[in-house]
Amino acid sequence: MTEVFIYDHVRTPRGRGKKDGSLHEVPTVRLAAKTLEAIRDRNGLNTETVDDIIMGCVDPVMDSGAVIPKAAAFEAGYSTRAPGMQISRFCASGLDAINFGAGKIAAGSDDIVIAGGIESMSRVGMGMSGGAWYMDPSVNFPAYFMPQGVSADLIATKYGFSRDDVDAYAVESQKRAGKAWDAGYFKNSVIPVKDQNGLTILDRDEHMRPGTDMQALASLNASFQMPGEMGGFEAVGIQAHPEIEKINYVHHAGNSSGIVDGAAAVLIGSKVGGQSMGIKPRARIKAFANIGSDPALMLTGPVDVTEKLLARTGMKISDIDLFELNEAFAAVVLRYMQAFDISHDIMNVNGGAIAMGHPLGATGAMILGTVLDELERRDLNTALVTLCIGAGMGTATVIERV
Repeated sequence: MTEVFIYDHVRTPRGRGKKDGSLHEVPTVRLAAKTLEAIRDRNGLNTETVDDIIMGCVDPVMDSGAVIPKAAAFEAGYSTRAPGMQISRFCASGLDAINFGAGKIAAGSDDIVIAGGIESMSRVGMGMSGGAWYMDPSVNFPAYFMPQGVSADLIATKYGFSRDDVDAYAVESQKRAGKAWDAGYFKNSVIPVKDQNGLTILDRDEHMRPGTDMQALASLNASFQMPGEMGGFEAVGIQAHPEIEKINYVHHAGNSSGIVDGAAAVLIGSKVGGQSMGIKPRARIKAFANIGSDPALMLTGPVDVTEKLLARTGMKISDIDLFELNEAFAAVVLRYMQAFDISHDIMNVNGGAIAMGHPLGATGAMILGTVLDELERRDLNTALVTLCIGAGMGTATVIERV
């Protein structure tokens, strides 16, 4: 199989996913196009040589519909020879776009692929694309459907994480993100979003609250107690896990991922592709995997897919220098660290989605880029990137520097 290398990555800042967010007035296609423009310009890329553009987009409707990677290629002035495709595996879409592209390269069908993701959550709200998982009882019952926040609280209850535990994790995420920004850790990968006059609209993640403390979080009410108790979803969780007598509701807006707008792009290719571009690789994609997991717990897929990936590669947890796990909810990361006895010192070292936000289709590509930069900064070798996924799934990728 052909080796697959990572040559470059960029992302936009993450804007608040509300109508008063800085990126709300930027059309989704333009946000995606900004990343394509940056990848091209930074690498002197001849876009006629791009074999595919693959982007995750969880809700590809309305402003985000109609194969947005191809539309973004037109917007960015790419050659018409560059095709495009959008994919969705819920929250892992951006990482799976990279994995899908890597598979094409490994199979020998492509040499240069741009992969990543886009989500403009202020313009296309979460769940706008609908679907049977949400709405069809023939799917709801076997899937033990419930809001993800109730599943996160079920995880916290089952594995013994208190309100203080999840809040303390959230405070640390905010501190790490603020420190990383202040230290300039993102300056080479975050591209400012500018308007048509060249004026900067946003150049920094605006969801962060680095001054957050335990006292501030303690004032917030649990977000998912009402749908759990009044909506009947607690009963669904207990039906799936009868060892739980009552769910302890601990998650709220301050220890859950933020709703934001953002886009990311990663330039991957074969050795031949890199030679044709005249650039050197930064890392190789060593392995990747997907798995289905407990649909009621829903968000424990990263544990299951990591076990699968390690078994397939013959690797051990101790072989991984850094871990990057999307902070969908604090209990997701706490469970992962508990399951593998991983120190927080090597997990999400620059904060995560609790602080900076989670633009659904783009996050997987964003966190892969973040951990690659950190491997280089610390002169380390290997990282594992993983995300939990709605309906009970997990995706993981191992990268190593070259």
